[in-house]
Amino acid sequence: MNYLIGAFKPSCNISITFSDAKNRKQVPMKKENGQTLMVPLFHSQENIAGKISIEPLQGKKVDHIGVKVELLGQIEMYFDRGNFYDFASLVRELDVPGEIYERKTYPFEFSTVEMPYETYNGVNVRLRYVLKVTVTRPYAGSIIEYQDFVVSNYSPPPPINNSIKMEVGIEDCLHIEFEYNKSKYHLKDVIIGKIYFLLVRIKIKNMDLEIRRRESTGSGANTHVETETLAKFELMDGAPVRGESIPIRLFLSPYELTPTHRNINNKFSVKYYLNLVLVDEEDRRYFKQQEITIYRLQESS
Repeated sequence: MNYLIGAFKPSCNISITFSDAKNRKQVPMKKENGQTLMVPLFHSQENIAGKISIEPLQGKKVDHIGVKVELLGQIEMYFDRGNFYDFASLVRELDVPGEIYERKTYPFEFSTVEMPYETYNGVNVRLRYVLKVTVTRPYAGSIIEYQDFVVSNYSPPPPINNSIKMEVGIEDCLHIEFEYNKSKYHLKDVIIGKIYFLLVRIKIKNMDLEIRRRESTGSGANTHVETETLAKFELMDGAPVRGESIPIRLFLSPYELTPTHRNINNKFSVKYYLNLVLVDEEDRRYFKQQEITIYRLQESS
C-alpha cells in the first residue's frame, strides 16, 4: 500500500521566511498537538514581509492556475472546532497560471497591517494570526502551507487608576476592610494592599488571595464561561484579632496572564478578578471578588 500513500503526498515543498527573521523576537506558541514552537512576534501597524519558496519534488512539476498568500486573523471556538471566523483577511497574488519545474521564490509584503487583537489561546477559544500560501491546481486539490505568528499590543498607562476599597462581613461575626493600591495593573506589576480586621468573632484558620481568569465565549443561551484559578497566595495562617492589619504584596510576573480582553469581535471576553478567601476552623469558606484590569505595558529599552 506504500504506493497509495506516496500518491497523496504534495508534489512540492513550500517554505515561508520572514525578511527580518534573524532580528525579530521569537516567542513560544503551543500547538493543538501539545507541541511548542518558536514563532516571530509582531505588533499592530508593522510591516509583514518575506519570501515564499516553492520547490517541486525531484522529477515532478507543478501545474497551477495561481499562487497566492493570505494574511488571516482568525477566531476559533472549540465547541465549533474547525470553523474559523476571519476578522482580518489580506491577499497578495504571487503568480499567474503556469508550471513550476524548479525552485521558485516569491517576495511578499503586507504594509502597516492593522492587527487590533492579541493572539490568545484559551480554554474554549483561540485567536490566531497566520500566513496561508495556496497553490491552486486545475485538477488535483490545492497545496496549502501555513505559518503562524504571534501578535501582542501595548497600552499606555491609564490616566486614571483608582484604588479599590471595600468592606465585607457577616453580621455580628466578621467585619473586614480591604484595600488594593490600584484597579488596573500591567503584566509585570505588583499588587499592593492591606486587609484590616474590624470585627472577628469566628475562628479564622487561613486566608488566601487568588487571581482568577474568567473566559466567556458565545452569546445568549450559547454562552460558555470557564473560570481558572491562576495564582493562590497565602496571606495569613492562624487566627487574626480585632485591629490587626495584614499587608498584601503579590507579584504578577510569575503567572501566565494576558491582557484583559473585552468583547473581542462579539466572540469572547477575558476578565481577571482578585478573590479574597477566608476559611474558618470548620472549613467554611468566605470570599469577596473584585474585578481588575490587566494591560500590556511597553518594556523600556
